[in-house]
Amino acid sequence: MPISNTPRPATADDAPDISRTLALAFDDDPMMRWFLPDAASREAALGRYFTTLFTRQYVHHGVCERTGAAAAFWVAPEAQAKAVPDAESIEELRRILGDRADLFRDAVMTAAGHTPQELHWSLALIGADPAAQGQGHGARLLRSGLAKADAAGQPVYLESSKASNLPVYEHFGFTLREEFRLPGDGGPRLWGMWREPRT
Repeated sequence: MPISNTPRPATADDAPDISRTLALAFDDDPMMRWFLPDAASREAALGRYFTTLFTRQYVHHGVCERTGAAAAFWVAPEAQAKAVPDAESIEELRRILGDRADLFRDAVMTAAGHTPQELHWSLALIGADPAAQGQGHGARLLRSGLAKADAAGQPVYLESSKASNLPVYEHFGFTLREEFRLPGDGGPRLWGMWREPRT
């Protein structure tokens, strides 16, 4: 039986499914592999990481949607200042990342320095279970979030840590804004992408 690719709002009750899906989606992500280099423990750590971000941050201050095999977290302009980890969340992330926590802190600060100052929506993250790739889950979530930004007349910004995703985002109207590298030994590259609103 096919898994539904129809977007619907995500709630805190969806945390276990969403965290499992995103852990699978980001297992091969260069930035996540840099933060969590131990392959044996990465999936469990990613699950805890995404659970923390979702339940403590984005579900309260973001626009979170999911399908049966994917999830996306968006942040509207008016929520940008609130959609940041609080002290307890930061401590939990430090426990998850262990000796890589300082790299994570430096990476977040570096990325923040590249965030556009113009009012915009942010696509904080999007990911689909690799087993469901090609079934339209990510595309449906992208269209849903972009429609909300377009309705508000706002541009959208995202940062991709995977070069192979750039053509996908370009297909949806994003253009490359800048490329930068995260600090630290072997820091991965990030690509900042921008999309003007459509009427």
